[in-house]
Amino acid sequence: MVQHPHQSCAGGKDRLMKFNMVVANPPFSLDKWGQDEAENDRFNRFWRGIPPKSKGDYAFISHMIEAALEKEGRVAVVAPHGVLFRGGAEGRIRRRLIEDNLLDAVIGLPANLFPTTGIPVAILVFDRSREKGGTNEKRRDVVFIDASREYESGKNQNTLAEGHIEKIVATYEARKDVDKYAHVASFEEIQENDFNLNIPRYVDTFEEEEEIDIDAVQREIDQLEKELAEVRAKMAQKLAEIER
Repeated sequence: MVQHPHQSCAGGKDRLMKFNMVVANPPFSLDKWGQDEAENDRFNRFWRGIPPKSKGDYAFISHMIEAALEKEGRVAVVAPHGVLFRGGAEGRIRRRLIEDNLLDAVIGLPANLFPTTGIPVAILVFDRSREKGGTNEKRRDVVFIDASREYESGKNQNTLAEGHIEKIVATYEARKDVDKYAHVASFEEIQENDFNLNIPRYVDTFEEEEEIDIDAVQREIDQLEKELAEVRAKMAQKLAEIER
């Protein structure tokens, strides 16, 4: 879905329509998406790199970013988690997008949200106002949100309640760390991770197991063994009385 067109391809001119907001849920890892024509793309949408023939995710992302207004437009795209960490051509494109300061947020969502797939997905938010000359050009961090564990479970499909959505939006707008839920990563931190955006690298959701009191457990075992010995003794006594 695209909103608020700025200019069109009127008059047969080879110009992309431009929008201040581009939102889409493109097909995941589409095979044979048109790589053969991409190298000579008349709109030059793939100048950061041509995605692999068998996975069209970054083809859609590249198109959406080029269709957003320079220094102003924003993009939100639903994608499989593979776009966050896969290497090769996709890794090179991902690195260029981050180095160009376009990535604004990575939001992990629960599995089984869509009727067509049960895999967990992520929303990538790109903001061209972070480009040089844009209102957010000084912003260099990226918000990572792990919202994958908060949802309403359904028989056939999970859903996000209004409260879940409001929490995601509020966390994105606040751009602050939230324990086991969100982390604001600097460019240097992402660079140290070799531009891998896998969410667990940035949001630690590890739950420590409750500490076990070994002495208390041993006392409980001793008590149980004592009670068992007493029961066995009573059983032996009863059996002896029966045999008489």
